Amino acid sequence: MKMSRLVAFSSSLLLGAALALTGAGVANADSSAAAVDYVALGDSYSSGVGAGSYDGSSCKRSSRAYPALWAAANSPSSFDFAACSGARTGDVTGSQLGKLNASTDLVSLSIGGNDAGFADVMTTCVLQSEATCLNRIATARAYVDSTLPGRLDSVYAAIRSKAPSAHVVVLGYPRFYQLGGGCLAGLSEKERSAINGASDHLNTATAKRAADHGFTFGDVRTTFTGHEICSSNAWLHSVNWLNIGESYHPTAAGQSGGYLPVLRSAL
Repeated sequence: MKMSRLVAFSSSLLLGAALALTGAGVANADSSAAAVDYVALGDSYSSGVGAGSYDGSSCKRSSRAYPALWAAANSPSSFDFAACSGARTGDVTGSQLGKLNASTDLVSLSIGGNDAGFADVMTTCVLQSEATCLNRIATARAYVDSTLPGRLDSVYAAIRSKAPSAHVVVLGYPRFYQLGGGCLAGLSEKERSAINGASDHLNTATAKRAADHGFTFGDVRTTFTGHEICSSNAWLHSVNWLNIGESYHPTAAGQSGGYLPVLRSAL
């Protein structure tokens, strides 16, 4: 089996950085990026909902989403942007894997939030009582324990089957609220804490399944720390009654400052 071109790409970047310290070889650092075939899969957190500058399709793919930003900076030989707003695990296996093949070097994705009922959780918590909100969160956590792992396994196995040599990076989800922050209205602190806990629970389950398939898990909670809703510099939209679909999604700053550095670190 050939060595993944992504490994060669990463090695060349390290070599280029070392040579740059002596004033030599700088031009070589970007040359091997052209050898990377990159496919971006997943849901709205990967398509870039909330970041603006969409492509006009129903999938709301944004030029400010982390996959597009990485591709623009590295000029891979091919870039297929298949992530789509609203996608669940079955949508990835059913309609997003067409560009994967034995030559694919890099795959990124975020998936699982819609399967777990993320949108319904937030709608319930915004519109109904605290008790109803907490019950809905408990139902979502139970789904993550009982059903989601098998669905993630199906996605990850399909990716590996179609792209056996690819470096696969699974991106997680941020915590949504800065507890004790500056929000003076809206959800209770108990609800915010429970939503953060549910996000942690989802990330833990996703990271475990990714590791079991030999994939890299990219944890964005660290990069989003200090930029949650209720912070002074939020990288997540709160509820937006004028554009409800962007609610609780990363802004353009969240994509470039929260997601993109984690993808880079994973490589």
